Amino acid sequence: MKDEEIIQLLENPENHEKAFRGILKAYKEKLYYHVRKIVIDHDDADDVTQESFIKIWRNLDKFRGDSKLYTWLYRIATNEALTFLQKKKKDQGISIDDNEGLVSHLESSKSDTYMDGEEIEIKLQKALLQLTDKQRVVFNLKYFEELKYEEIAEITETSVGGLKATYHFAVKKIEEFLTKN
Repeated sequence: MKDEEIIQLLENPENHEKAFRGILKAYKEKLYYHVRKIVIDHDDADDVTQESFIKIWRNLDKFRGDSKLYTWLYRIATNEALTFLQKKKKDQGISIDDNEGLVSHLESSKSDTYMDGEEIEIKLQKALLQLTDKQRVVFNLKYFEELKYEEIAEITETSVGGLKATYHFAVKKIEEFLTKN
């Protein structure tokens, strides 16, 4: 089902269940991998993705079509992932900008069947974990999802200029990490 069809279904509250099934079918895997790149752990990504879809279901009547459907969905998933990370770091007594626990998890999950164990992949993931959560989200959306700055701005509710700066700093940090290691 295409986004346009889903949006048409959302116009009538009686079709929300069918629209939600269309959203699930079209976006479940995409949102899972987006969330997974943010939270790293498979089980955490599953939980956050599930919470994202619960929030989407509860807010279907609030989608007004001001933004594209996928940017609305990605915004919800991104916010859920970032909220999850902040809560996890707070619960573990870790600084909000400290991703050391995620790096440790990454190193211990080399045999994780959901993550490519190739050394270059591990090295890139470690480099990404050197970024702040916001830098990592922006980098993932721009580099891996190949979204335009305007689309990322809708998802993150940030200005295009701010995103360009964030992306630039993220790339520099990654390059610096990869050349040192």
